[in-house]
Order: sequence, then C-alpha cells, then structure tokens
Amino acid sequence: MVTELAIGQVTARTGLSVHALRFYEKEGLLAAPVKRDAGGRRVYTEQDVDWLVNCTKFRASGMPLATIREFAGLVRQGPGNEEKRLELLREHQKTVRNRIAELADCLELISRKVEIYEEHVARGTADGLWR
Repeated sequence: MVTELAIGQVTARTGLSVHALRFYEKEGLLAAPVKRDAGGRRVYTEQDVDWLVNCTKFRASGMPLATIREFAGLVRQGPGNEEKRLELLREHQKTVRNRIAELADCLELISRKVEIYEEHVARGTADGLWR
C-alpha cells in the first residue's frame, strides 16, 4: 500500500515551501508526475519525498536547475539511460570536489588570519593586522 502525503506533510518533511514544491513540479524537476486526489489536491508518495530530498541536496551542492531537469527527465524515461545519468552525476561530483578544494584553501587562509588576529589581540597590539 502506497502512503499518500498531502503537500503540507511534504513541506514539513523536506523543508521546501509549498511555492517551491509547485516550482519544482512546474519546472520538470520531479522524477514522476505528481498525482492528484479526487478533490484535485496534490498527493505525494514516499518516493516523491526521497526524490525531493535528493533535489535539495543537488541544489545545495550547486547543481544547476537545468542539470536536475535533465537528470529527472532521464529518470522519467526509465531504464536504458543509466550511463547518461552516471555521466551527469560524475560531472557534478567533479564540480563539487573542486569547490570543496577551493573552500579548503580559503579556510586555510582564514584560519591563518584568525591566528594572527588572536596573537595581536592577546598582546594588545594592532600592528600588522591589515595584512
């Protein structure tokens, strides 16, 4: 038996707003069409929630909407295009790894600056803090 979830339940589980859920649907970012109940209200499945959680992580990692749309379209097409899906994921994985390396470099600089400022604050000096 498939559990049907109302839009409010999905917003609570995913952290997405009702507006965002409708946007994802309108933009073709969902892996399956959203079903409607007898009253015309959207109803979601656990698989929809799982997909939406994936989408939020894709977005948080900087994946463009166009790439999510393409990936979702491939999923909707069904089996036979797994290599293309894998290619999209590997490409984004590379982008995320590069971004993490860039951020690690930034963090290293910031950490050095924190140490310098801590030393100057502890000594009560301001000399050299502009560097």
